[in-house]
Amino acid sequence: MSNESLRASDFGADFVWGAATAAYQIEGGHDADGKGPSIWDEFSRRGKIKRGHTGDVACDHYHRMPQDVALMQDLGLGAYRFSISWPRVLPDGTVQGGINEAGFDFYKRLCDELQRRNITPFATLFHWDLPLALQQSYGGWLDRKIADHFAEYAALCVNRLGDYVKDWIILNEPFVFLLLGYGVGYFPPSKIGLGKFLKASHHALLAQGRAARAMDAERSGLHLGTTNSTLAGYLDRDTPANRRALARHDAFFNRLYVDPVVGRGYPVDALPVLNRIERKKFAEPGDLDEIAYDFAFHGINHYSRKVVRSARYLPWLGFRERGTAKGAPRTAMGWEVFPEGLHQVLMKFSEYPEIPALYVTENGSAWHDTLSTDADGRRVHDPERRQYLQDYLAQCLRAKNAGVNLRGYFAWSLLDNLEWREGYDRRFGIVHVDFEDRLQRTIKDSGLWYREFLDR
Repeated sequence: MSNESLRASDFGADFVWGAATAAYQIEGGHDADGKGPSIWDEFSRRGKIKRGHTGDVACDHYHRMPQDVALMQDLGLGAYRFSISWPRVLPDGTVQGGINEAGFDFYKRLCDELQRRNITPFATLFHWDLPLALQQSYGGWLDRKIADHFAEYAALCVNRLGDYVKDWIILNEPFVFLLLGYGVGYFPPSKIGLGKFLKASHHALLAQGRAARAMDAERSGLHLGTTNSTLAGYLDRDTPANRRALARHDAFFNRLYVDPVVGRGYPVDALPVLNRIERKKFAEPGDLDEIAYDFAFHGINHYSRKVVRSARYLPWLGFRERGTAKGAPRTAMGWEVFPEGLHQVLMKFSEYPEIPALYVTENGSAWHDTLSTDADGRRVHDPERRQYLQDYLAQCLRAKNAGVNLRGYFAWSLLDNLEWREGYDRRFGIVHVDFEDRLQRTIKDSGLWYREFLDR
């Protein structure tokens, strides 16, 4: 079968098809109806996002939500993955500090709209917008107290939204927000150091395990999952040193937040530096038992691949990544387009007997889109994104046909949005948002193709 003839029906009648977003990137309403500030609100105030952009308004989804859900129906989506803004419902991050019921009312209205249009909600509890109060009061993920605060938040979300949402994702891409926020300082809260990164990582995994159990205690029958960023790795040259380097690369980028969750502990076999979590007493007795949890599914976020070789001068990593080959296709983010990498990652995680099912919870590409007007009205011609979706979906089908229990796919992203520190210039949406003209929405050619694909 050629990629051109690919059909959604090839994946089976019960396959879940959707698109994904994140609260800070699209909602706006940064202080509406009692919402508290997040670390990203404070970060943007300090001019840390390119061109001085902020998420104060973003796509204004908070006020335009019914219009956006109508767009989802027009696209033929069967599911929508969104995130709940922790400071929107708990302004200071804690139940004791007060619950903002107006925040929960927004998500109830969203779920009502989704269900009215037969779109299944998949709710993510944490997509990086940590309440600023928790960072300022005790350092956020650097303090063990956050595990209990996060568990209370998770239980509260189920209490308020459990009648609407069955499918939940607890953490989104811990590797990204922890490495960039607590390791290299590129994201808020701008902390730097290996020790901070490992400590925050352990606390985040502990928080996730406690949250999952708190959610179970609040309501039975939930479909709980977690989502991790993934990076396909390939050898630069096949040598023993490079094979060891690739194993370390895999442990760092793919296994670090998976192996402890499935009960295998940290992958110290390939990455001995992780022993510092125990040596520095970041972990306490019983922590690994709390971190381990039998999730119903694991989400795979995937965008690109890296070619890896040994680097002895990088002592605790011991690998380096080769630059993208000259002439290789790259997105506006500079990421290589390499569809086979998604197949590699799906096959890798399908080999974990502890993982019962997989979803691709993010996959997409940013391009320098141009809005034009023709006889049919406003149009965005984005052939690169259409081809990207088509080729990566073909790899999903290849993996599914090889026996991978792949249950769903969510395109990233529904809307053009604030691409974190890159601002609004990096467009991932299958729907264009005109940030210069009243935030008008226009379905791109890739979105029109996705709609046609879903109908086949």
